[in-house]
Amino acid sequence: MNLYEVVIGSGPRQVVFLHGLFGQGKNFSSVATALADVATSHLVDLPNHGRSPWTEEFDLDAQADLVADWIAERFDAPVALIGHSLGGKIAMRVALRRPELIDRLMVVDISPARNEAAQSFAALVAALRHLDIDHIKSRTEAELLLTDEIPDEVVRRFLLQNLRHKGQHWSWAANLDLLGDSLHEVGGWRSIDASFEGPVFWVTGGLSPYVQPEHVPIMRQLFPRMFQITLKRAGHWVHADDPEAFLVVCRRFLTDTR
Repeated sequence: MNLYEVVIGSGPRQVVFLHGLFGQGKNFSSVATALADVATSHLVDLPNHGRSPWTEEFDLDAQADLVADWIAERFDAPVALIGHSLGGKIAMRVALRRPELIDRLMVVDISPARNEAAQSFAALVAALRHLDIDHIKSRTEAELLLTDEIPDEVVRRFLLQNLRHKGQHWSWAANLDLLGDSLHEVGGWRSIDASFEGPVFWVTGGLSPYVQPEHVPIMRQLFPRMFQITLKRAGHWVHADDPEAFLVVCRRFLTDTR
């Protein structure tokens, strides 16, 4: 699958960013720009998101294999891989299933365990599905119509980045139906008999419920060289909530020689 990417920077380290559910690679643009001296950043739209192709079914391993195949075709040497939320789960599966492709891994605010927080997206997806995009005239109108069902302005605007305008027609950039129907799989974690021996930075938000203390044993089992860092002021969207601290961690991750 030919995944869509935006490339930023010209630094020596090749790093691939994988965004979260209903996000897009461009969500990491400011991070990549700040790292341009140390890394060449590849901001990927995951399958079923942004400008990348859609699939007929959703399975974490199948999604990870699509990303792994893209990495194998795109690069001649192992890359650094950074994944947030759903992108973090896919990044973990890539590292565990195709470790030869990954030099080092950063997982951002997600764990290799079932997390029911993904189900919180069900009401958000329902709201987007209710939006009559055949008759809206502007993005402002769409936002107004969603205000009651999605009162959080930040979340509402994040989701509406998926609303795409072409000619006189509006459409969803994300595969809304498939992703909405696959939230149980998105929130799950299938057991895997593997481990990744490369260095792993595990970045969690101190205000986020996604990574719990009881998840740490399986994290260490699968990723024995794991190093956990908690950004106390951040929630689930760590890179947006505390961008300065997140950049410090990314720079250390990319330049660490361990």
